[in-house]
Amino acid sequence: MARSIRLHRSSRRGGFLKNLMLVLAAAVVLAAATAGVLLFEFEKPTLVLDREIKYLGGKVELPLRVTDKKSGIRSITITLSQGDTTAVLLEKSFPRQAWFTPAGPTSLNEKVAIDAQKAGIKEGKAELVISVRDFSLNGFFKGNETLQRLPVTMDTKPPVVKILQAQRSIRSGGSGVVIYTISEPPGRHGVAIDKAFFPGFPVGRANTYICYFALPWDAGQPAKMQLIGSDEAGNEVLLPLPTVFKKEAIKRDSINLSERFLQQKMPEFAQHYPEMKGTLVEQYLYVNNQVRRSNAETIAQICAATDPQQLWSDRFLRMFGSGRAGFADQRTYLYSGAAIDTQTHLGVDIASLERAEIRAANRGKVVFTDYLGIYGNTVIIDHGQGIASLYAHLSSIDAKAGAMVEKDQPIGHSGATGMAGGDHLHFSMLVHGIFVTPVEWWDQHWIDVNIKSALNAL
Repeated sequence: MARSIRLHRSSRRGGFLKNLMLVLAAAVVLAAATAGVLLFEFEKPTLVLDREIKYLGGKVELPLRVTDKKSGIRSITITLSQGDTTAVLLEKSFPRQAWFTPAGPTSLNEKVAIDAQKAGIKEGKAELVISVRDFSLNGFFKGNETLQRLPVTMDTKPPVVKILQAQRSIRSGGSGVVIYTISEPPGRHGVAIDKAFFPGFPVGRANTYICYFALPWDAGQPAKMQLIGSDEAGNEVLLPLPTVFKKEAIKRDSINLSERFLQQKMPEFAQHYPEMKGTLVEQYLYVNNQVRRSNAETIAQICAATDPQQLWSDRFLRMFGSGRAGFADQRTYLYSGAAIDTQTHLGVDIASLERAEIRAANRGKVVFTDYLGIYGNTVIIDHGQGIASLYAHLSSIDAKAGAMVEKDQPIGHSGATGMAGGDHLHFSMLVHGIFVTPVEWWDQHWIDVNIKSALNAL
């Protein structure tokens, strides 16, 4: 009887061990299968080219986007082939960082600078080959590969670039214009002033373009002012501009900040910038510095997206009224007789009647209608090809963002919103986001001499 009980217990123990071994074996098989799926996945990387490449010769920028969400990106290789000659233009690889999670980057946005001329490829037909591999062990441990073959034409001859009209002189805080031709469909073209670049736009005649450029109010003598013209293959021509630089005299002004002004204004800003802390003076300095810089960045971003067509015509209208402050006035702010801040006034203040009707200075597209920090209620109009006008401190806005407005069309009413001590219009002109003096754009003679006569002569 006792022996029978021992045999029964032994049989139960053996069955348990057998089942345990089966479970462990199944777990090992499942783990191996899971590891196999992860390590030997079959999904190829995704490759997207954000620009069509047809020609190579000079320096060309190839923007590409690569993604691989499973095993990660292992390598990117770009080669250029012509007959029996193959040149490697880019070879980029990443070390393995993991095994059962993505081993490399899952996405890349690359702007690859290609200088095919250095590769020794001759004029004529060639093939650009882009290879992207991931960290999968598939393909005999080489990884899944995405391959794109692009037929291209090697062209090392630069285009012919001619200046038809260039402004004779430009002042600090002033605008400049150049009209030019490029003998073939262009790549990058426009004006380079030291590190700043201003793109050109077509004017409606074959191979002819116009570029508006500007100097900041505090600009000194530029080291280089050049017209850049390149073709689709990246061959580039640089021509010095005959435009002469003239330094503008500095104008100075001072503004006394009263306790009453701060008590009236800071609650308005607090509604939009609740992060303001400290005394009224400390809040004021926050607005006049950090908020001012943030406003400048917003305006630059808005002006960067401009219509390629000229939407305006003839001179820009000046609001009727007396001038209260000029462009590039160097303002010193005084509180209790002591200087607490200095800033530059980047516009012209004009005052007439309280809540005077404000009209568009020229035809264009309304691109901003909102509260904008030191400018208060603001309207910005894009006039095309990098030219914009700004209307600030409005009591009300009667224009809608996205709408086209005609010259002299009502867009709002003057007021004292933002950093304004009384009812007036702050008016600014901008060229590719750089504040410039409006006086030139109000002057029909300046428009005729530098822009209109040259365009009419085409």
